[in-house]
Amino acid sequence: MLENIQVLTHSSIKISKNKIIYIDPFNIEKNYNDADIIFITHSHYDHYSEKDIEKVRKENTFFVVPEDVKDELLQKGISIEKIISVKPNYVGEILDINFEAIPAYNVNKKFHLKENNWVGYIIGIDGVRYYIAGDTDINEDILNVKCDVCFVPVGGTYTMDYKEAAQFVNQIKPKIAVPIHYGSIVGTEQDAEQFINLLDENIEGKILMI
Repeated sequence: MLENIQVLTHSSIKISKNKIIYIDPFNIEKNYNDADIIFITHSHYDHYSEKDIEKVRKENTFFVVPEDVKDELLQKGISIEKIISVKPNYVGEILDINFEAIPAYNVNKKFHLKENNWVGYIIGIDGVRYYIAGDTDINEDILNVKCDVCFVPVGGTYTMDYKEAAQFVNQIKPKIAVPIHYGSIVGTEQDAEQFINLLDENIEGKILMI
């Protein structure tokens, strides 16, 4: 399920399966310009990075983004035909890739407010449901997520920490859980390792960030 999937840095994920998909490209090392679809979870600089988008997008790249990011892309000259703007609970399809926008917000801090309508995503590829949680705490809107693979923030400060992330993952019970949102801005490799140590034995924890 994790073949051809990379966690590049922080919360930046590349999926190279049926299509080339990036989620929140950030600190991209060089110009790839190979993205079929770019998913953005929210407008903070470490998730919506214009310079990194330029390194991965090509002429006909599609974007799936929250409403406030759509406005930014339009100002950059991206065609409206190439943008799907989403709100929480939106269900759509692009280039034969099914996706759902899942609410992502804080409950005990104010970095990611529910009213911002920022999101995570479930992306369906070959019958596998990949859930990228975005910047979120445990909240009532994500406790019933059904997925096979979960990419979850563990760095704390702006999101759930590794203990909360493990509690959340143990509740939704994916087959595989991958820690993200650590190692550069907040969080450490030890957070990722501690997260995996707290997972139930029937959930495989996997560190993909190099």
